[in-house]
Amino acid sequence: MDALLMKTLGRTWWLVLLRGIAAIVFGILAWTWPIATVITLVLFWGAYALIDGVAALVGGWQAKDSGKPMWPIVLIGVVGIAAGIFTFVQPGVTAIALLLLIAIWAIAHGVFEITAAIRLRKEIENEWLLILSGVLSVAFGALMILNPGAGALAVLWILGAFSVAYGALLVVLAFKLKKHAGTATPAVA
Repeated sequence: MDALLMKTLGRTWWLVLLRGIAAIVFGILAWTWPIATVITLVLFWGAYALIDGVAALVGGWQAKDSGKPMWPIVLIGVVGIAAGIFTFVQPGVTAIALLLLIAIWAIAHGVFEITAAIRLRKEIENEWLLILSGVLSVAFGALMILNPGAGALAVLWILGAFSVAYGALLVVLAFKLKKHAGTATPAVA
């Protein structure tokens, strides 16, 4: 089973590489165009919330539960539409909320990476790369929660640094995983 897991991870090394490259590119863009990055993040999220809200509203209204609309889905739609409109009317408040959401995501992401590294520690060498990227993610999220009002520009510099460092670690990990692409041997029953 563990050999099969390593072979699977080895075959998908390029996905880890792609994630690393995307993180590096995002980090560089955040440094290069900080104002545009904040505006883009907020407006894309607002557009997503609005579109998701409309889709949920229509879907909840059309899906019938004993002949009645699915009210929980309809309410999700109403909340999504309201959040999308609020984003376009009050982008500054939305930016702070979005930064907190990113912080929570980073912490959860880091915890899961650390957990995966612990699970794989006997299977791969250099599992510390995954642990370190997880620790970096948790630290980044904690810093954002502790200081959300530091300003979008400062947070973007931190976000850019995190993204570049995190991406570099994933690129290194990808090439370590690539070595396992064809190394698994069939398990003996």
